[in-house]
Amino acid sequence: MSAIRKVLKLDPRDNVLVALTPLMAGEAVSFADKEYFPASAIPAKFKFVERDIPAGGEIVMYGVVVGRAREPIPAGGLLTTQNLQHDSGKHSLRSAAYKWNAPDVSRWAAQKFYGYRRTDGQVGTRNYWLVIPLVFCENRNVELLREAFEEELGYGKANPYRLQVRELIQRRNRFAGEMRQEAASSPLFPHLDGIKFLFHQGGCGGTREDARALCGLLAGYIHHPNVAGATVLSLGCQNAEVSILQEELQRRDPQSTKPVLIFDQQATGLESTMLTRAIEKTFGALEEANAVERSAAPLAALTLGLKCGGSDGFSGISANPAIGHTSDLLVALGGKTILSEFPELCGMEQNIIDRSVNEQVASRFVALMTSYAARAKAVHSGFDMNPSPGNIQDGLITDAMKSAGAARKSGTSPVMDVRDFPEYVTTAGLNLLCTPGNDVECVTAQVGAGANMVLFTTGLGTPTGNPIAPVIKVSTNKNLATRMSDIIDLDAGSILSGESTVEDIGAALLDTVLEVASGRQHTKAEMLGQNDFIPWKRGISL
Repeated sequence: MSAIRKVLKLDPRDNVLVALTPLMAGEAVSFADKEYFPASAIPAKFKFVERDIPAGGEIVMYGVVVGRAREPIPAGGLLTTQNLQHDSGKHSLRSAAYKWNAPDVSRWAAQKFYGYRRTDGQVGTRNYWLVIPLVFCENRNVELLREAFEEELGYGKANPYRLQVRELIQRRNRFAGEMRQEAASSPLFPHLDGIKFLFHQGGCGGTREDARALCGLLAGYIHHPNVAGATVLSLGCQNAEVSILQEELQRRDPQSTKPVLIFDQQATGLESTMLTRAIEKTFGALEEANAVERSAAPLAALTLGLKCGGSDGFSGISANPAIGHTSDLLVALGGKTILSEFPELCGMEQNIIDRSVNEQVASRFVALMTSYAARAKAVHSGFDMNPSPGNIQDGLITDAMKSAGAARKSGTSPVMDVRDFPEYVTTAGLNLLCTPGNDVECVTAQVGAGANMVLFTTGLGTPTGNPIAPVIKVSTNKNLATRMSDIIDLDAGSILSGESTVEDIGAALLDTVLEVASGRQHTKAEMLGQNDFIPWKRGISL
């Protein structure tokens, strides 16, 4: 049996090592035929320097600068917030064209997934109908529709619209010549995965930019391949006007290929009149949405969001590079992937610039990073404040250190396009999307940009999900996968022990993607009903 790996040096240029297991002070540990002696106890996931570092000296990890010493750090010294501050390397324009060695994808070249084909050419992994408020004033009415359509038993105040839905069901069954019991064993609409109801606190009272961004995001959800159509409730006087939503829909879908039912409360008059009409029209639309069935589609039709949340000191070593390999595989097959979380690319700018397909793409990335950083500073914040208390307690001391590991989710493929929130992704290959690192805001944005699935790594554990796109949760370590098995879909912890390679887990994850995309497997977040949706307000979130 091979010896357990205790430390790891991630790049030959590094001057730090990562503890894979807890280390005792003075304990001799070896890596690549060299011995190192920790100057103090080193918790698992934390880092120690391999040689003396003077005050002001650079700390290099993943081959890039991730911090600068506040004070002299002796060889074997533990890196902490007391002796290390955030710093990152400088960046400039590309010096040469990027050359990519694509992975072998022959194993998946002939494989298909079974999805829902839309008339605009997109293919969904799920088939939902959406009910959306244009402004927070309509949240209560959306909740009434949710109860009417979803609830079988009610407690407390009765929902008067449930009876209307029941009558519509009975009318449909009589028309179809069926005799269905109230608790039928088969679903009424077998090819519809459900109705999803979004809630938010925007649409009015904020800036006009916020209103436009919200309409763009909602338009992205309506245009999304996992959505058959939508019911939209408007009050009538809000900043997020119906006309703005329609403009944003036109940008994404010039042919207006999906049904969008819009109901304006002030124009209608009585609330009960509006909701009664909304129920009647929506029920009829569900009949049409149910007519679409799954059929074979190429893997090139998939768009994967790449996300990490509740990150730990192992994220950049196991789960993140694993989904980076999955991204490379899908890109080589002609699909799309989306890397976001711009505050967590701080320090990795040169890598992104060098991988950009042309100067225009690189320049837009730099412009968005610069603008975002300036907005953060304007509210007395900054990218250096991105690591959460949980990140820091688990070994991610600086934002650049966190970023260097987070960027590994992108694999090695070229950056083909850069999009700003809430734009829609249309270019095959790896895309960048400007979003915060905040888990729900980021996933919400990635799905609004067209991700029909999201790969989400976590080292500390988070239940994050999305209303319309499956979120596959990948753990960085076995302990988390065991302790929080109710939220984890796949464990990448075997990479740390050497039992598996990054390529092994990345390939296994693509196989899981095919199962989930085809509806043969549901994610833990889906089974838990984790329908998180938070629109991003620019400049106030990292």
